[in-house]
Amino acid sequence: MIIKDQRPVLIYDGTCGFCTFWVRRWQHLTEDRVVYKPSQEVALQYPQIAAEKFDSAIYLIYPDGSYHSGAKAVYKALATTKHKVPLWAYEKVPGFAKISEWAYSLVANNREFFSLLTRWIRKSHDDKT
Repeated sequence: MIIKDQRPVLIYDGTCGFCTFWVRRWQHLTEDRVVYKPSQEVALQYPQIAAEKFDSAIYLIYPDGSYHSGAKAVYKALATTKHKVPLWAYEKVPGFAKISEWAYSLVANNREFFSLLTRWIRKSHDDKT
C-alpha cells in the first residue's frame, strides 16, 4: 500500500532569485509541514493549473488538488506554523486581502527590482552583524 503525502506543496519560480530567497526563509519556518518545489520541475504534475500561471504567482496545492495562489498561498503556508495572524487578517480584516494581493502583484511584476532591494537590505544587515 502506497501512502500519499498529505502535506501541501508550495510551487514557486525556481529561476527567480527573489522567490528562492523567500522560499528558503519560509522553509525554516514551516519545517516539514510544507513541501517546496520549483515550477520548472513539477508544473506539469498539476494539470488543474495552466503551466504559464506559475510564472506570475506561487501556488500552494493540497493533496486533494485544491489550491491557493499569491499572498493567500503564502499566508496559508505560514499558517502551518505559529504564524497564523496574517491568514487571520487576510480572512477577517476588511481590505487586508485586497491590499495583500495588490502588494503581492506589485512584487511579482517587479521581481528583479525587489530581488536587488532584498539583496541590498540583506547585505546592509549582514554588514552590521
